[in-house]
Amino acid sequence: MHLHKTITALTLASASLFVLAPAHAEKLVLGNEGSYPPFSMVDPSGRLTGFEPDLAREMCKRMKVDCEIVVMDFKALIPALLQKKLDAVVSQTKPLPERKEKVLFGRAVLFNPDSYVVPEAKNYTFTPEGLKGVRIGLQRGSAQAKYVSETFGNAVQIVFYDNPDQIRLDLANGRLDMSLGPKISWTNEFLSKPQGKGWKFAGGDLWTGGGEAGSSWIARKDSGELLNRMNATLETIIKDCTFTKLRKPYMEVELLPEEAACR
Repeated sequence: MHLHKTITALTLASASLFVLAPAHAEKLVLGNEGSYPPFSMVDPSGRLTGFEPDLAREMCKRMKVDCEIVVMDFKALIPALLQKKLDAVVSQTKPLPERKEKVLFGRAVLFNPDSYVVPEAKNYTFTPEGLKGVRIGLQRGSAQAKYVSETFGNAVQIVFYDNPDQIRLDLANGRLDMSLGPKISWTNEFLSKPQGKGWKFAGGDLWTGGGEAGSSWIARKDSGELLNRMNATLETIIKDCTFTKLRKPYMEVELLPEEAACR
């Protein structure tokens, strides 16, 4: 009798421990470029920082998930996502048609037109004839590279780079004639700095993302539920003005129309 009671008590205690034990927190592996200031960069201590990593960490906190952010070249992000090495990509990605065939795009996290960066003394005509022989530095696998290739063909000499820092260095050192890239990044990281003296924007605002202006975070096509959760969380972050608070230390310009309510 005593033995039966003891076994019963132990069984109930074990069951109680199982019910009360906290479930393991969900973990997500997120991919980020890490070399696209002020949106993402690695500081001298080796920590990934910038607006998008900060925004991703806030999103993960509100979703109550543990997130690891992995840094890799932009061109490697979508392949890694499709190979299931990543759960989502938290680097701004333009919705090119060929990308939309492979992955799901979330709500826009920013609207950032592209423009050409050229020497102040130059007045280019942006036609194949006007740019014949020009050396233009572009990021490998980018929407800008696709746009220039389709627009100017073999008239221009495209020099490919793994990240924008390399392009800016070669521009400043006279190894390139121009580049094409997002105005916010080029203003913050080149034109507003001493190395950008003597350079300017030209050619007007261009939307190189297949006719859709916004850039988004992405997930695999089998991860629609995850992307919906990410979108819903981002909506609350934008609505309560946390998005704006996170953005302000890195740049003054507003990234979304909804930010007008947070002025």
